Amino acid sequence: MAKKTAAKKTAPAAAPPSSGLWLVKTEPEVYPWSRMLVDRETLWDHVRSFQARNNLKSMKKGDRLLWYHSGDEKALQGIVEVTREHYPDPTATPDEGEGWVVVDVKPVLALKRPVTLAQIKAEPALAHIALVRQSRLSVAPLDQASFDRLVALGGGTAPV
Repeated sequence: MAKKTAAKKTAPAAAPPSSGLWLVKTEPEVYPWSRMLVDRETLWDHVRSFQARNNLKSMKKGDRLLWYHSGDEKALQGIVEVTREHYPDPTATPDEGEGWVVVDVKPVLALKRPVTLAQIKAEPALAHIALVRQSRLSVAPLDQASFDRLVALGGGTAPV
């Protein structure tokens, strides 16, 4: 008779360390890049995905976020910076439950030209990013090489 062995328990894989670089998506009809430039600072709210919420919780003051218009436009617009780390989302309603968070952001640089989703998908070096692999995720981490490549596709940056 074969001897039974206990299943070896392993700890869940740790989340990869944050590079401090992210991609955030907004519908331009709700909050466009042009409004961000006028407002000069805002909270990033209405995130209702646990994975996106956890990404917001991982953000640190000074982290850089590429601002992406979803919907019909589907294009990167510019770069914002986290000015305040996560705190409770004031837009959350009691029926949504607790634990939803926001971060405050301000614009720091505009891309010289928008980078479309078609351009991003045409780049083999970007095939692994969440925008391509998890298209519905509204807040996703980026590695340095991907962030740099996306900025290069936009022709670099310009002051806002």
